Amino acid sequence: MTRALFIIDVQNDFTEGGALGVDGGAAVAAGVSRYLDENRGSYDLVFASRDWHDASNDNGGHFATDAAPDFEGTWPVHCVAGTPGAEYHPALDTSEVDFHIHKGQGVPAYSIYEGSTTDGIAVRDLIEAHAVDSIDVVGIATDYCVRASALDAREHGKSVRVLTDLVAGVAAESSEHALRELEAAGVELAHS
Repeated sequence: MTRALFIIDVQNDFTEGGALGVDGGAAVAAGVSRYLDENRGSYDLVFASRDWHDASNDNGGHFATDAAPDFEGTWPVHCVAGTPGAEYHPALDTSEVDFHIHKGQGVPAYSIYEGSTTDGIAVRDLIEAHAVDSIDVVGIATDYCVRASALDAREHGKSVRVLTDLVAGVAAESSEHALRELEAAGVELAHS
């Protein structure tokens, strides 16, 4: 078995004080670092994704520019490539990360599977090339990018676990709904 860890969008703009900060985001960053330190060698590969949006456009309607954001399909400007908001949260230790994934470059993107490395290699291709069959998912936000990434991994036939103590969501109700949806899709909900 080849095991991978997906660290989803643990970025400054998604943690407290950021453009779309969620409660508990900084704690997720620190918790993921602690988890990686305590579990060295448990994963064959570690992937970390970041929203990496274009500054010069609305990213396919993802950024609300003509009206207030609806916080479902349109959002305030966030995680613009090369800005401090797009950087990993400082409490996240990325020294164990094998692949840094950028997603949302000019288009809306929620799942890590919609991203690629800086060299343009798609996540799906990396997963298949390394024969990954088991994936654990942590990060931000439970109800959006964590959800989409875990569902995509299941749809690609992988065994998937979401470590529920290492995720943080936008809202309690939508996060709980996302976890129930994941469970119904065959994703295991586990504690780190």
